[in-house]
Amino acid sequence: MTRRDLLARAGAGFGLTALTGILEAAAANPLAAKTPPLPARAKSVISLFMHGGVSHVDSYDYKPRLTTDDGKQLSFDDPRYPRALRFTADPPPVLYVKGRIEPADMEAIAVVGSRAASPYGLAVGERLARELAEAGITVVSGSAVGIDAAAHRGALDAGGRTIAVLGCGIDQVYPVRHRRLAAEIARRGALVSELPFGTPPLGPNFPRRNRIVSGLALGVVVVEANERSGSLITARLALEQGREVFAVPGEAGLDRTRGTHRLLRQGARLAEGGTDVIEDALPWRMQNAQRRLPPADPSISPDAVRMLAAFENVAEHVDRLIERSGFDPSRALQTLLELELAGEVLRRPGMRYSRRSR
Repeated sequence: MTRRDLLARAGAGFGLTALTGILEAAAANPLAAKTPPLPARAKSVISLFMHGGVSHVDSYDYKPRLTTDDGKQLSFDDPRYPRALRFTADPPPVLYVKGRIEPADMEAIAVVGSRAASPYGLAVGERLARELAEAGITVVSGSAVGIDAAAHRGALDAGGRTIAVLGCGIDQVYPVRHRRLAAEIARRGALVSELPFGTPPLGPNFPRRNRIVSGLALGVVVVEANERSGSLITARLALEQGREVFAVPGEAGLDRTRGTHRLLRQGARLAEGGTDVIEDALPWRMQNAQRRLPPADPSISPDAVRMLAAFENVAEHVDRLIERSGFDPSRALQTLLELELAGEVLRRPGMRYSRRSR
């Protein structure tokens, strides 16, 4: 048995740094193994380690034990292991993956928020994820109900990639209602977990997995969150990992927005759309966020053609369109209505508009 096998068997719920420290303490002092609150299987493997049942513990040889259909295991030293996650303080020793982790996933943004999200929050989460995916950015979230699911769907609807970090084994579906969504994520992105095959969705697993959500991304966007939300844990971990943190403002005085408003007071960047996130977290990608726009319908008015020329990014606020087009507000809104009726633009929440792709 190698050191990686040992970590994989003992390491459910532990990162590489934490578990390695426990093993070193156990080797130096048998009583140390009784100190941390370890799962039973971790204690049994540490006992095996301490009594000489493990050989070649410094070897880094590792062979996946899952079939191609079930998924695969990526050890920490596997070249396919996500680079961004590898350089966090407590990376998982092994990642279980169903789907594909691709080099392009280095440019990822996490979109998280409340399970009990409002219709507004769901719409914003889906739109923001769609705009990021349209710009070629991978969307990371946690596959929970609410904002997480909206973010995954937004990315998939845009034809982009999305990664779901699970609080259970990759062969489990939680919540069960997301069975079809999980299958689509695995087909067009990846399901990821640090937990071994067959691990059920237990409560303590979910806060622990948040460090992976933030670790896979260059920034974290919190859409809706109360003051006890797990999304705030993800935001705190993101700051510790040196990631950008964004928050979407909501209606004042509501419990479901107190967490996001607190983040904004503490210095989180305000995000109303994908462009806001790209500008701060991936500034080198701004030129790639510009849409490849189809030619305008020749039957539309000259004002409409001029307005279409004012579009540059994934989604534009009406104020920017007014400024670029040179129209007064009334004329601009009338022209945008013409374009909307002609099927040339889509109206988004927050007074934003985007060109419709063909």
